Amino acid sequence: MSKKSLLLAVLACLPLALPAHANDRYQSRPPVMVSPDLQASWVLQLGGVPAQTRSSAMPQRQRQVVPAGRQRVVVQPQQVLRQQPVQQRRLVQQRRVLFPQQQPSTQQVAMRPDKPVRTQIDPQFLPQMVQYQTKHKPGTIVIDTRERFLYLVMADGMAKRYGVGVGKPGFEWAGTHKVTSKREWPDWRPPQEMIAREAAKGHFLPAHMPGGPENPLGARALYLGSTLYRIHGTNAPWSIGNGVSSGCIRMRNEDVTDLYERVKVGTKVIVI
Repeated sequence: MSKKSLLLAVLACLPLALPAHANDRYQSRPPVMVSPDLQASWVLQLGGVPAQTRSSAMPQRQRQVVPAGRQRVVVQPQQVLRQQPVQQRRLVQQRRVLFPQQQPSTQQVAMRPDKPVRTQIDPQFLPQMVQYQTKHKPGTIVIDTRERFLYLVMADGMAKRYGVGVGKPGFEWAGTHKVTSKREWPDWRPPQEMIAREAAKGHFLPAHMPGGPENPLGARALYLGSTLYRIHGTNAPWSIGNGVSSGCIRMRNEDVTDLYERVKVGTKVIVI
């Protein structure tokens, strides 16, 4: 066969071969896998999320620029946190957590974790006007520790009655004193006897706590004579109506604020 005849035979076969190869390319296509999440990106149909997509969803400060030719590494937030200096990590954790999960090294007597937290008190311990026959003059404070009530004597045989928390067993007391001073949002300096007593139970108290909502003395305090006893507010209003204190008379912050405005220094206080 001549070279011309061989060339013509090859050219005659080309129109049939090209379509065959084109058809073979598309006949073997894999099935399209549609993601069950119809709002997901289309790349999920390909069997996974590329690293670039995951990186783009991360905050800008957590991305890393990788030089060309190297494998891209997606840095997780936990890894970023571990790479930060210790002091910076602590600041991040403090900003992230408003209320720490773990108990602080100093615990307030009224907020021990081993006691269930209640959010309500018996309605009888809410303030109310009652009939109260007594020989004491109007303006006198009478505290009945057995009934857990504080009476502010009024005129015409009436009194304003408040529910109170009183000394726990072994810390009860009775006597007559006068209000020697009044303080708003008082600071708290627990006596050394209380610090030692609570430390023996595993409850460590601070030597000093400034006034504020977390302070066990609450919003107001009326100091009685030269004693360490006070009529004060609380950061644990659910304890009203119970024997829970170390001898002080405890009131809700709303109630002690109301009483604070009604009495003056020198007011007679009778504890029975």
